Amino acid sequence: MSFTAIAALVVLAPFAAALVLGVCVPIRRSGRLAGVVALIGSGTALVAAVSLVTRLWRAVTVAVAFGAEPIRESGTVTWLPQIGPEPLVSVGVLVDPLSTGMAVLVTLVAFLVQLYSLAYLADEPPASLGRYYLYQSLFAFAMLGLVFAPNFVQMFVFWELVGLCSYLLIGFWYDRPAAAAAAVKAFWVTKLGDVGFLVGIVLLWGATGLFAFGPLVRAVAAVEPGYLALCMFLIYLGAVGKSAQFPLHVWLPDAMEGPTPVSALIHAATMVTAGVYLVTRAYPLFLAAPGVLTLIAWVGAFTALLAATLALVQGDLKRVLAYSTVSQLGYMMAGLGAGAPVAGFFHLLTHGAFKALLFLAAGAVIHAVGTNDMFRMGRLAGAMPKTAIAFAIGALALAGIPPLSGFFSKEAILAGVWQAGLVGPFLMLAATVGLTAFYMFRAFFLTFGGRRAAEGHPHDPPPVMMAPLWVLAVGAIGAGVLATEWLHLSLAQFVVERVEEELPHAGGWLTALSVILALLGIGGAVLVYQAGTVSAAALRAAFGPLARAAERGYGLDAAYAAIYRRVILGLARVVGWFDRYLVDGLVNVASAWTLRAGTTLRAIQTGRAQDYLYGVAVGFLLLVLLWRAW
Repeated sequence: MSFTAIAALVVLAPFAAALVLGVCVPIRRSGRLAGVVALIGSGTALVAAVSLVTRLWRAVTVAVAFGAEPIRESGTVTWLPQIGPEPLVSVGVLVDPLSTGMAVLVTLVAFLVQLYSLAYLADEPPASLGRYYLYQSLFAFAMLGLVFAPNFVQMFVFWELVGLCSYLLIGFWYDRPAAAAAAVKAFWVTKLGDVGFLVGIVLLWGATGLFAFGPLVRAVAAVEPGYLALCMFLIYLGAVGKSAQFPLHVWLPDAMEGPTPVSALIHAATMVTAGVYLVTRAYPLFLAAPGVLTLIAWVGAFTALLAATLALVQGDLKRVLAYSTVSQLGYMMAGLGAGAPVAGFFHLLTHGAFKALLFLAAGAVIHAVGTNDMFRMGRLAGAMPKTAIAFAIGALALAGIPPLSGFFSKEAILAGVWQAGLVGPFLMLAATVGLTAFYMFRAFFLTFGGRRAAEGHPHDPPPVMMAPLWVLAVGAIGAGVLATEWLHLSLAQFVVERVEEELPHAGGWLTALSVILALLGIGGAVLVYQAGTVSAAALRAAFGPLARAAERGYGLDAAYAAIYRRVILGLARVVGWFDRYLVDGLVNVASAWTLRAGTTLRAIQTGRAQDYLYGVAVGFLLLVLLWRAW
């Protein structure tokens, strides 16, 4: 099979599962059978994606050895024709190292999450479980369609489908008001960015007449720089919404109202990674707008630091991980903005492994103790040793401790930002390293250590939940080395038209700095939350106003609520008044006049022939008089 045929199989396998579950109502309502159908779809996609990567690896090895052209194969069919050499819009798949590497991450996490869900959601009614697996399969299909998209139009269609699926899964327990509100919030906040994305690609098409990525790269040189910068900034707004960058990050913590496996999928491989993938895919276009790249770096670094401070004050285990995702997405965006797109994408891959691990481990804890509140947990390492080990591996990877995967990718981003001369973003990201290690081990010690034991009889999850944790733990340990080899061989050469020849590396001092900061963060968490040498209450009191502001999310949610109440609802009232009293008023007046005229004219319809003859005669005389006067 060709590369494009295998890629089409990767995309269509989850769609086939979603189609079966959507059409065959008895299968969907069967519960576990629906899960088996979804697993067959995601498993087939995973096998095909791994096959595609291995075949592409061999082809890239040969290409590098012989100095051949980059490996990039596109299979498309015309959707909207156009007079000229290029169709207006095509539908198909674009196969290169970027899309195939991302496809492996998406299919792996989707398969493991669906397997894990068989036990995690075992208590769900069969019809509800079938609906869950329908949404999961559709979500995987949407993300894979986005990943393999050869042009902006197809990407935007699947981009919106990803948003719809995230809305359905976040609000899966729609009978809970908090879940329904979180789903709506996620939908509308991300739509703010999506509007910019849509306007940006339309404006870019207006200047070039193109939507396809390859031809666009060759055409943007002729676009006026200021106009191109506007287009790329608007496209970036789409990534701000989906990847939860400041100030549109507020939806992601509330999305924790959905089932924990959904959180793992959204945070590790689908919804939030779509924005980073968009910027990476369109990176040659962003290179032509350097001012936008600088903005991306600053916003990314600020988002990373802001979210890290918010994670420090959370008591909900899932919300700690949610703010952690926002922070790490900021890292990725900072790497992209600093001219190190391979480093940013590298962190996306490694983060996918250890963040899925952390969420699924957190799900195992929540499943065992029945609460998200870390202050009602404690000393779970003895009762749940396997889960504790898995969570610790994920926390160490996220903190950037060598030789785990997060160390390699995080150091590459720091090096890229430093080499770009962006001192401010570098300092923010360096501070975030220490904060990340502190809040992750704060969560670890509150959950698995400490002096207070959780109530009940917690225990490690069953094998069907534990197996995905071990697979992801292996990925969190080894993904750094494996992904580095893949990136050095293929991505660094081909993905961004040879922007980078290798991953950034600033030398031993940067490695030492990042490791020392991480160890200081872990040590601080040990002193406060495990040994009790430093009082957590005293620490909070020392940062009193700042801690209280962080607990309120720095007032951003309140600001959005105020804008909604005072601006949007106020505007709605004005529009409503205009509609009722001007638009409807004019229509009602015209209607009343018409009815009155009809009532008046109806009186001359007497039904007597002589009256009609008089009328004809009078009309004839009037016409004669008018003709003579003229």
